[in-house]
Amino acid sequence: MKKNCYLGIFEKLLLTAEFDAKMRQTLIDCAGLDWSKISPTIFGVMFQGVMDRQKRRELGAHYTSEENILKLINPLFMNDLWKEFDRVKTDPAALDQFHDKIAWLKFLDPACGCSNFLIVSYRELRRLELEVLKMKANNNQRVIDISSLLKVSVEQFYGIEIEDFSCQIARVGMWLVDHQMNLLVSEQFGQYYARLPLTQSATIVHGNALRIDWNSVVPKEELNYILGNPPYAGYSNQTKEQKSDVLAVCLDTNGKPIRRAGKIDYVAAWYYKAVQYLSGTQIRAAFVSTNSITQGEQVAAVWKPLFDAFGIHIDFAYRTFKWSNEAKGKSAVHCVIVGFSAAYNGEKVIYDGDIELAAANINPYLVDSPDVFIESRQQPLCDVPQMITGNGPTDGGHLIIEDVDLPDFLKADPLSEKYIRRFMGADEFINKKSRWCLWMVGANPNELKKCPTVIKRVESVRAFRAKSVAAATQKSAETPALFQEIRQPNTDYIVVPIVSSECRRYIPIGFLSATTIASDATLIIPNAALYHFGILTSNVHMSWMRAICGRLEMRYRYSKDIVYNNFPWPDVTDKQKAVIEKLAQAVLDARDMFPFSSLADLYDPRIMPSELLKAHQALDRAVAALYGLPANMDEPGIVAALMERYRMLVELQ
Repeated sequence: MKKNCYLGIFEKLLLTAEFDAKMRQTLIDCAGLDWSKISPTIFGVMFQGVMDRQKRRELGAHYTSEENILKLINPLFMNDLWKEFDRVKTDPAALDQFHDKIAWLKFLDPACGCSNFLIVSYRELRRLELEVLKMKANNNQRVIDISSLLKVSVEQFYGIEIEDFSCQIARVGMWLVDHQMNLLVSEQFGQYYARLPLTQSATIVHGNALRIDWNSVVPKEELNYILGNPPYAGYSNQTKEQKSDVLAVCLDTNGKPIRRAGKIDYVAAWYYKAVQYLSGTQIRAAFVSTNSITQGEQVAAVWKPLFDAFGIHIDFAYRTFKWSNEAKGKSAVHCVIVGFSAAYNGEKVIYDGDIELAAANINPYLVDSPDVFIESRQQPLCDVPQMITGNGPTDGGHLIIEDVDLPDFLKADPLSEKYIRRFMGADEFINKKSRWCLWMVGANPNELKKCPTVIKRVESVRAFRAKSVAAATQKSAETPALFQEIRQPNTDYIVVPIVSSECRRYIPIGFLSATTIASDATLIIPNAALYHFGILTSNVHMSWMRAICGRLEMRYRYSKDIVYNNFPWPDVTDKQKAVIEKLAQAVLDARDMFPFSSLADLYDPRIMPSELLKAHQALDRAVAALYGLPANMDEPGIVAALMERYRMLVELQ
């Protein structure tokens, strides 16, 4: 490529951008370099690097690496095209038809940014075309004029982008990759070819993809594939305009907003827009998305209306992987790739890291299992004790006593000791930390008056709650000596940390005494027995939890309404229950062998004591047997079996 080939174009574009003079000159200097061996996707990375971080967050702008783009486009279309090429490459007539076919394919990225997906897709299609041309030469078809043989063009590619400057970068990036591929063809056949002047261009439309008719960009009768990386924004982080976009797009077949439309992630709107557009066609689509849409409450909210009303299905999927690109200041995002359509009947594939799994059906949890939608449930599906949230102080920290402050507190106010209880949240439970709280349920007012330090804390709680805008908190200012939400059991209970590390195979679950106050960072099960602990701490339940729980980044976020209340417990006899109780006690006994170790230490897979591991493995085998599952069944198989049992139990209700 000639140096400064696009220098004038960049100068014109950059004059309109919101950069200072130094930044603008730096980019102009970059444009003057020899970019012939550099991927045009670098433009997106550069743009992300100079974009204001807050603006990038609001837009959900994340530029995808080539590696992750290939994860999407290969199963969406490139793998099938290469297989078809291998079938027809020795048949001149069939090869000509195939060449015409790839020249007629059309692609749309409805959130194209700087067009990384379109650039890589075009490059890969041109590489395939080059192999077609080489095969034609091998078939003794005389090559006279390269320009007459090249059929694949940038005009087959369409994009929609809300940022004007990104649109301009996208067009230039497509021109650049076109020129690079023309040079590659020239090298192969010894004939110089450059598509100049630049009369062909990708169609990049500046606008809000959720507000414009995609048919105005490319008629759906002409389109073959939708692809891309729509913006990420959780429902709690959406701007007013983004929430309005979601409500305008996430509609049922009657044109009304779907139930819980206000509680779904922004990226889901692109799925709805795509499905509405491709309905009744052969179009296939695939998006890179945050993994949130395949976990927790989002699954039923996002996917159930799409499956029920529009009849789509998932064709392929990549389970959660860590998103990355080459840009500085990149976000720590965990993603999935979901390929979907209404008409595709080919093989279904699940990709899990480097493993490729053929699937009979891919449900929205990205499991090879029938389509089930596990919705929030207020009561357990089976006959088991109810799980509730721990106690919520809502006190501004004034009812809590840090361990380091406890001696001074007692020294200043010795009579307060009878009102001090151990306070246990997820962090304290897992990491063996000591923390305390003032617990004055049933306290004698006459005695409390003799505790000046306690009274001072209570007055601070009253002032804190009185300033709240929440009506319930203001109301609780009338009882400042008490936690705002009291749910403490009178007997020993099971405690489950709401958030815990994804590195552990087992969430640390255990028993606490009634005198230990559980915080609202935990879930608790009053009246639970060893049997319930045994089932919950087993690999079977952990597999269920990993498949359907929400995530905080990648950490497990256990939910009573989704995970626990929907768990399909096994049918057991008293004899079987006794076996589980014995094995559950063995797990607790193995823990007790290491009294100075925290649960974080004991459940660190790198240093987990063999005694504890063996106790868990014995329990795992016994619980699997209750479901009729082989002891060595892999996790996807366990989840598939549990989902089938869940479906049957729901139907029986």
